[in-house]
Amino acid sequence: QVQLVESGGGLVQAGGSLRLSCAASGRTFSSYAMGWFSQAPGKEREFVAAISWSGVSTKYADSVRGRFTISRDNAKNTVYLQMNSLKPEDTAVYYCAADSQSGRAFGSSWYTRTNGYDYWGQGTQVTVSS
Repeated sequence: QVQLVESGGGLVQAGGSLRLSCAASGRTFSSYAMGWFSQAPGKEREFVAAISWSGVSTKYADSVRGRFTISRDNAKNTVYLQMNSLKPEDTAVYYCAADSQSGRAFGSSWYTRTNGYDYWGQGTQVTVSS
């Protein structure tokens, strides 16, 4: 069982930055691919970014590429989402997620789908004002 706890959300002006953190429990965190998703009111949860178990490979949604950076520190069981140049349309609840298939590679688009992950955090609110 893996528990995920997000933090770092808040209110920021457009053009500002936030860094989200997701702390994971469990000794096998370093073998899990991790993802970040966002969900705006009235919309479906959508893919933002993913990182492989080793941290070598990262994937991004087109809407955030070049502005957001996903990273992980396996020694701290934590994954991060650095969010720069924030826009009002980035306003959403952000969730981190873990894939329990040890060492799974990004060989297909599974990492963009919510059903590609087995564990979810409770979410952290990000609000970007114009």
